[in-house]
Amino acid sequence: MSATEVAEQTIGDSTAIRPFEVGFPEGELAELRRRVNAARWPERETVSDDSQGVPLAMMQELARYWGTDYDWRACEAKLNALPNFITEIDGLDIHFIHVRSPHEDALPLIVTHGWPGSIIEQLKIIEPLTNPTAHGASASDAFDLVIPSLPGHGFSAKPTATGWDPVRIARAWVVLMKRLGYDRFVAQGGDWGAAVTQTMGAQAAPELAGIHSNMPGTAPAEVVKGFEQGDPPPSDLSGDELRAYQQLSSFYAKHVAYALIMATRPQTLYGLADSPVDLAAFALDHGDGSGQPGLVEKVLQGTYQSDLTRDDLLDNITLYWLTNTGVSSARLYWENQADFFDAKPITIPFAISVFPDELYQAPRSWAERAYPDNLIYFNELDQGGHFAAWEQPQLFSEEMRAAFRPLRPTERAK
Repeated sequence: MSATEVAEQTIGDSTAIRPFEVGFPEGELAELRRRVNAARWPERETVSDDSQGVPLAMMQELARYWGTDYDWRACEAKLNALPNFITEIDGLDIHFIHVRSPHEDALPLIVTHGWPGSIIEQLKIIEPLTNPTAHGASASDAFDLVIPSLPGHGFSAKPTATGWDPVRIARAWVVLMKRLGYDRFVAQGGDWGAAVTQTMGAQAAPELAGIHSNMPGTAPAEVVKGFEQGDPPPSDLSGDELRAYQQLSSFYAKHVAYALIMATRPQTLYGLADSPVDLAAFALDHGDGSGQPGLVEKVLQGTYQSDLTRDDLLDNITLYWLTNTGVSSARLYWENQADFFDAKPITIPFAISVFPDELYQAPRSWAERAYPDNLIYFNELDQGGHFAAWEQPQLFSEEMRAAFRPLRPTERAK
């Protein structure tokens, strides 16, 4: 069955792929502005840096713009210019964007976002990946692109029972790609997208030709508990390995508080549903390898050279607000039972890109040890952080082309 035929199934079929359009009443946008402008602010932090959290002045300036000049309708128009769909998988409605390349033999690619991200993270890579000739690349590097919203995120349904962890999501993504008519495809992800994509790699569905991650699990089992507990590093680590160990130790010691509250008490985060300012501050404080709030603070200050803008950040946060998915998205942390950074039991082709401001810079030695027979690509970039596709879409697109090139039919035939 072709993907076109699949898309034309009747709505009465539970496996139907239904067109979807984004649209929120003006009253909801007015209420958002009212709440932003009515925010009750705490006193200023008692330090001159961001060691106590997102600085008051930064949040107040962002709220001033959000409550007056920001235009959600521009984002809504961008989303509606793309082919959006919903389909039911394992009892849950899953939203996704599906853009076909105009080029023949395009490689199907499913890209998964993370938290506090969304499909908005990937909007700037759609054109370069699906239409590479318009962006200085070859037609042979074209992708058909599928970008789903994680359960409980964006326009996907919110689970009403437990069980939607990365393992279940990974299986659902294979169902989605097969339902679209793809019998061979690749997958990519960072953050939660990395967890889902690497789980897909471990499950090794026969249709999955390979995976790519920009937040890969590479750490040897014998060092994981050490950096999670803050133990001194082993004495035999190389320079790159020591840097990674120290980055991960710092993450678990100082950075992971946002994840711990979601992993243990997600329902308690009522402020994410009641206060847009609280939602924005909590999301912005996720941070990256440069700190908290990290690169997003530099974006808001206008001091970071990237494609990421203030409007991009507010598009993403506003999507969380309008869909009321602050708490439902947090439950994924509660559901998860796996570590993020340890080497995974993956034997299918695995490609890795290391961005300098990721939570940690995966050492080549760890990657080669973890995936000795299936590491098909490893590259270290000089720009980009945790939200690489959002921050550096050109670099990210170039990485996707290079990483998956060995899995193209023409390359495999050589």
